[in-house]
Formats: sequence, C-alpha cells, structure tokens
Amino acid sequence: MSGQQRDYRLNERHARDGEEAPVPTRVHYHKSERELELGYADGQSFRLSTEFLRVMSPSAEVRGHGVGQETLQVGMRYVGLTNITQSGRYALKLHFDDGHDSGLYTWEYLWELANRRDAMWAYYLRQLEEAGASREPLGIPLNQL
Repeated sequence: MSGQQRDYRLNERHARDGEEAPVPTRVHYHKSERELELGYADGQSFRLSTEFLRVMSPSAEVRGHGVGQETLQVGMRYVGLTNITQSGRYALKLHFDDGHDSGLYTWEYLWELANRRDAMWAYYLRQLEEAGASREPLGIPLNQL
C-alpha cells in the first residue's frame, strides 16, 4: 500500500485543519436506501451508505491497532443498521445487522467520512480489486421479517 493510497486516513482526526468538527443537529436512518443522513446547523446534509460506514468502521476489528493491521471488509454490500445509539456527547455507536457494533463514530470521524467519502470509497474499491475480493456477500442474503 503506497503512502498516497493511505493518505486519506492520515489526517482524519483533523478534518477541518485543527477546527473542531461540527456536531450533527439531525441524524436519520433511511432504512430502505440503507443510508444514514447527517444534517448540520449550517444547512449541510450528507447521506452515507451503511456499507461505506461498515467498511470504514473505526473499530480495532476493522482498523487494527496500527498502520498495516487493517482488515479488508468484504461482502458488505447489503449490510444495514439495527440501531443507533449516542455515546456521550462525542460519538454515535452504529449497530449493524451483521452483528458488528464495536466502533464509535466520533463527530470528527463522521465529518471526515462525509467530506472525503469519494476518495475513501475509491480507495476501498481499489483495495477490493487488488485483493480479488467483492462487495457481494458469499451466501444468500436474507431479509428480516
């Protein structure tokens, strides 16, 4: 992995050049589209797919404990959310329907995801291609009733 490919993650905690990231004033999950919408006081609004949120999870399970320890997430195309809980005044905990719920999405990290989504998604797709992996699940997707 080149330095350029990892570049999108290097400053994720400093999404606004040292300024504090804004706190969303509205969080809404669009279940049928599997998208989380974040609305801000200045009128900005971002929709992030649950697949994107899941593969970019800030958890140690996904990111490891240092550079080079990341675990590529595959087969997440149809993942959804079962719950969203606030963690203190600084983060959201997203509960995914595949059982993953160990990452805390800080306001700073959500702001970074919203503002660098295209670059981060392109990086993820390159990783999948290089690994010969797929966004498609290995088994048959089941819907909850």
